[in-house]
Amino acid sequence: MASSLRTTCIGAYPKPDYVPIRDWFQINEGLTATSGEVTRRANETQRLQDAETEALYVKATKAAVDDQVACGVDIPTDGEQRRENYIHYHCRHLTGFDFVNLTSRVLRDGAYTAELPTITGPIAPEGSHFLDTDFRIAQGFTDRPVKITVPGPTTIMDTCADAHYDNPRRLAFDLAAALNFEIRALAAAGCKYIQVDEPLFARNVERALDYGVDCLDLCFDGLPDDVTRVMHMCCGYPGHLDDEEYHKADPGCYARLAEAVDRSSVHQISLEDAHRHNDLTLLEKFPNSTVIFGSVAIAESRVETVEEIAARLTAALQHIDRDRLIAAPDCGLAMLGRDLAMEKLTNLCSAARQV
Repeated sequence: MASSLRTTCIGAYPKPDYVPIRDWFQINEGLTATSGEVTRRANETQRLQDAETEALYVKATKAAVDDQVACGVDIPTDGEQRRENYIHYHCRHLTGFDFVNLTSRVLRDGAYTAELPTITGPIAPEGSHFLDTDFRIAQGFTDRPVKITVPGPTTIMDTCADAHYDNPRRLAFDLAAALNFEIRALAAAGCKYIQVDEPLFARNVERALDYGVDCLDLCFDGLPDDVTRVMHMCCGYPGHLDDEEYHKADPGCYARLAEAVDRSSVHQISLEDAHRHNDLTLLEKFPNSTVIFGSVAIAESRVETVEEIAARLTAALQHIDRDRLIAAPDCGLAMLGRDLAMEKLTNLCSAARQV
């Protein structure tokens, strides 16, 4: 009898109310704060963090891991409970970023405007690690392997303002080298699943093919063979649930990127499929890679049934070997809230067991 399909999550998980930092997307959910105000509050929270605040982050991380495990997820994440977004949390630990003097930019093909940290000097690690601590805390709450996520170079570039380099390729490689410093520390701490998030590959295929994939390889350079190298590339999401008008990346982007990413050092490639179905022959374009297959939507309040998830996974298995398919949400779950997130994850894991 065939074994169940494995399951994982992508990164973010809903934050409990007691977490002292808001998610960036909540500025579009009726809050009066701007993106800049959310960023500045996050800066202050990080700067003034004390033992009481740290205890809240640890409590929230345990809750996120416990929820994922309770739903049946094989490879949970730490839920990114310390991050107002998955990008800027990491940038605060690099030199060259100004988080006080922010720059306004239009992002995601005109989808929204945000106040962003400004790159004012050379990018480099600050000298001390931080994600290895996040990993050890999360891994202490389960015997299942915890995955930790890192923003990729081209995605960082798109969510900051460059006032120093004026050379995108050089900036990308400096970012990749700085990220590699942290990724190696994660591996040394025992993390077996490390994910680099590059949704900007889908929005800027030319940049990804020009130097983004090479930077991805540099991010993972020097890792032991027993560490699984994961990359995630979704096609973009709105600032609130059930927004059908949000402009996503070109649906043909995955096919254009497939060969280059499949030839890279990456072992697992995360693709969305629930919010917008792909032509499943796409899976045949990844002969060397495991595909993490987005099977529940993260920006829709409708809960997919076990039957429909199982049917889509069964269809996918007509195009890829069973041991190279993993079921997951399309992207992070933070937008859904805890109840919806757990409903979707529970159905996802039930479907994966049935297929």
